[in-house]
Amino acid sequence: MDLFVLQATEADLESLATGMNLMWALTVTFLIFFMHAGFAMLEAGQVRSKNVANQLTKNMLTWAVGIFVFFVIGMGISNNVGAALGGGESSPLTMFGEGSFDWAMWLFSAVFAMTAATIVSGAVAGRAKLRAYVTYTFVLAAVIYPVVAAMVWYAPGGTPILAQLGFADFAGGMVVHGVGGVAGLTAAWILGARMDKYNEDGSVNIIPGHSMTFAVLGTLILCFGWFGFNVGTAATVIDTATFELADFDYVGSVAMVTALGMGLGALGASAVSLAMNGKVDTLYVANGMLAGLVGVTGPTDLITPMGAIAIGFIAGAQLPIVFKLVDEKLKIDDVCAVFPVHGTAGMLGLILFPLWSIEGTAIGSGLVAGGILSIEASAFAPQIIGVVVITIWTVLATAAVWGAFKLVGEARVTPDHERDGLDLAEHGVDTYPEFGGPDVATDGGHSSDDVIRTDGGERLDESRSSSELRSDGGEPNDGEIKMITAIVRPDRLGAIKKSLAKVGAPSLTVTNVSGRGSQPAKKGQWRGEEYTVDLHQKVKIECVVADVPAEEVVDAIADAANTGEPGDGKVFVLPIEDAYQVRTGKTGQDAV
Repeated sequence: MDLFVLQATEADLESLATGMNLMWALTVTFLIFFMHAGFAMLEAGQVRSKNVANQLTKNMLTWAVGIFVFFVIGMGISNNVGAALGGGESSPLTMFGEGSFDWAMWLFSAVFAMTAATIVSGAVAGRAKLRAYVTYTFVLAAVIYPVVAAMVWYAPGGTPILAQLGFADFAGGMVVHGVGGVAGLTAAWILGARMDKYNEDGSVNIIPGHSMTFAVLGTLILCFGWFGFNVGTAATVIDTATFELADFDYVGSVAMVTALGMGLGALGASAVSLAMNGKVDTLYVANGMLAGLVGVTGPTDLITPMGAIAIGFIAGAQLPIVFKLVDEKLKIDDVCAVFPVHGTAGMLGLILFPLWSIEGTAIGSGLVAGGILSIEASAFAPQIIGVVVITIWTVLATAAVWGAFKLVGEARVTPDHERDGLDLAEHGVDTYPEFGGPDVATDGGHSSDDVIRTDGGERLDESRSSSELRSDGGEPNDGEIKMITAIVRPDRLGAIKKSLAKVGAPSLTVTNVSGRGSQPAKKGQWRGEEYTVDLHQKVKIECVVADVPAEEVVDAIADAANTGEPGDGKVFVLPIEDAYQVRTGKTGQDAV
């Protein structure tokens, strides 16, 4: 009886331990998935407004295509390649027919694969055809990433071939981020730069992204998800055989290393940015946080606190230097800096970590300052070999795919499409259609004092007519048709529209323009590079009137546009010879 009770208790404990492990794995899997929101915002913020929808679509399709391919074939290829290279046993090529626990662990693997895939989209932003990118995502999820993972992590019944050499990559500093960074750089090189990135003399044109807010918020979301990425790799909470803590005996250390790497990466990038440009560049700080995280991701279970501080700082510090090298020397247009953030940062972290390894054996002067610096010469060779092998494979495979697309003319969009923006060319949408702001009604709603109709609705003030006589006995505008053209600040548009409605002139045409006049030029920075803003963004408002006095329209615009600062704009009044209304055929004042 006692034996039976003991056996039942052990079985219950094993079930409980399995459930805890499964729950932890799924929780961190969902956390890692949320990183896609961060990637979407980070990349969308670093591209032009005309390419935002395209970037968001690529991020969604990366998951949609990649998760299907990794389920049907990617995981199977990874297991079988790993078994073949590592002396293991073959397994099914797909995940169909597996059990619930296997499916959960497959999903845990899949979110790592999709992270590698989505990194590439930031490098090729603004000019890659959607079909080419989606096809590459298919190949990466099916073959490129699975082969890398097989060499380091997966070999059912055997030992991965690079692991046999001593190569260690705990959470994907090279397997995930290195692959994404190297693939992104290779694809950007094959595609060529955006059409207005470099001048004929080789000088670089700075192309700022459209939203620093998006970029920073995306960064912070990624940092949040990264705890799932690194800490979650300590996937086994309880050993089901001994019912003792398994990987969780060092989970606190992994969390600490992750947090320190994140912070020191930002400090490293800030310090170098300040030294190079005299200012702490916001985007470098954001990218530096990510670079620091990438740097400690590979060896996060093997380095001391001082190692986390050192590697995080180095990974962040190299970011501005490597970005300038790629951008100005190699002339590769890596739009979202994926190579210095994910590529070189991941490589450096894995190559340098033996300097601060918690498992290092003292050589020469021995262990310094209680683990602050420990050098084991034999630890560097396998790390370098692993980084080189993964880099070569990723470059060759990526170049083959994008090179084939380029050969048949399907790699990048046409110059006209690139000039117009990929949102319209590839998706037929405008990410920011309501240029006029929230005071524009496009839903057929009723006119009000606060909303100006743009759907053909009647004027707010129907009291005027073309036959109305002025108080001085003459007709408005001496019976002529006038065009009032105003060049004003964009932020004054809403007030101007309301002011025009009050004088009975709600019909207008608005155009985005840029120009220069009395408003002084400004200096801007994008990743530490200074550029001159001497063409200021303005809106051009055109209003044609017949029965409304032109001077009233001018006064209405001037009053609403005035801020008292240089650059408020100008208003011009021009005579119109004739007018013709397309729908009714009316001419002259009746057409207006």
